[in-house]
Amino acid sequence: MKFNPADKIQDLQYFGEFGGVNPSITDSSTYTFLSAKTMFDTFEGNADGCYLYSRHSTPSNLYLGEALAAMEGTETANVAASGMGAITPVLLQLVGAGEHIVSSRTIYGGTYAFLKNFTPRLGIETTFVDITKLDVVEASITKETKVLYCESVSNPLLEVADIVGLSALAKKYNLKLVVDNTFSPLSISPAKLGADVVIHSLTKFINGSSDTVGGVVCGTQDFINDLRNVNDGASMLLGSTMDSLRASSILKNMRTLHIRMKQHSFNAAFLADKFEADGLKTVYPGLKSHPSHQLFKSMMNAEYGFGGMLTIDVGSLGKANALMELMQHKNLGYLAVSLGFYKTLFSAPGSSTSSEIPEDEQKEMGLSNGLIRLSVGLDNDIERTYKLMKSCMIEIGVL
Repeated sequence: MKFNPADKIQDLQYFGEFGGVNPSITDSSTYTFLSAKTMFDTFEGNADGCYLYSRHSTPSNLYLGEALAAMEGTETANVAASGMGAITPVLLQLVGAGEHIVSSRTIYGGTYAFLKNFTPRLGIETTFVDITKLDVVEASITKETKVLYCESVSNPLLEVADIVGLSALAKKYNLKLVVDNTFSPLSISPAKLGADVVIHSLTKFINGSSDTVGGVVCGTQDFINDLRNVNDGASMLLGSTMDSLRASSILKNMRTLHIRMKQHSFNAAFLADKFEADGLKTVYPGLKSHPSHQLFKSMMNAEYGFGGMLTIDVGSLGKANALMELMQHKNLGYLAVSLGFYKTLFSAPGSSTSSEIPEDEQKEMGLSNGLIRLSVGLDNDIERTYKLMKSCMIEIGVL
């Protein structure tokens, strides 16, 4: 039977402490034990179902983790206070001093900065490669390599990773394939394609209202247990704990994720088609001109579309900034970082979310000054939005 992530979320049914249709929020930092032996067993990791301390886990966080694991088709999941609070413990749990990571060259700027600038202080080296070229990926693997790291759809260039091919390489060399799926929830299910660990920034599409920062790690029970281990678990010891109130809020918003993703994808596809027809250099996985269009189609859960992210290149940073300022003035969206909001968000990644990447490396990977990244919103009349955006482009001289 075909895996459908939205069905998996819908099939979860919780009852609150007093019969509420939402699970009760556990607003406690610490939990009591009826016996001293149970406390000892919990510290040793042997008392399943007992709660110790909110940095370790809470019932509210476990409810959200269960829903996210169901969505991704993994055994379990662990939520964190931010996307980076999910990414960094995973990499530090899997890789130690003297070991090596092969990573996509186009990834979120914060992840790039962590791998490029921070982990070398711990004796961990990273080779950044064009993840779309499996021969280049394989040639970069050494005997010290422990992890292949990529994003399903990369930030901000929207390169698509061949997760099945990367999984085969990971198995061949006994590596862990870690995939950040933030740009493509529901559309792509990396664990079903062979990923060992799936990460999301919950801040984006999954929460959807730009009012909460959060992250999640989806994987095997053994790996999540390792992350939460009180003695050497990176998630436990680094302390990036999600608050129970936030976990409850995100869980509620997950119930509309399938509706939102369909609309984000529909609107983005409409704009991408129009922009490309107008002669703009447009990148969107749903366009036949995208080099990985067929690859995306081969991996996707089709009903959720090609996602809500697209880029256009308007030629210069000056034009990009002028266009974004005018579109904001016309109430078409916000000049803001992040993504997944109900309104369209736009930014020039080279000077914002990817600014951690040096200019020469940005140029090498094709990240131009005139690139605008759009997280397309949930506009009801997307044709109206397009006409207004086009009028802004004509006024600025982009068209």
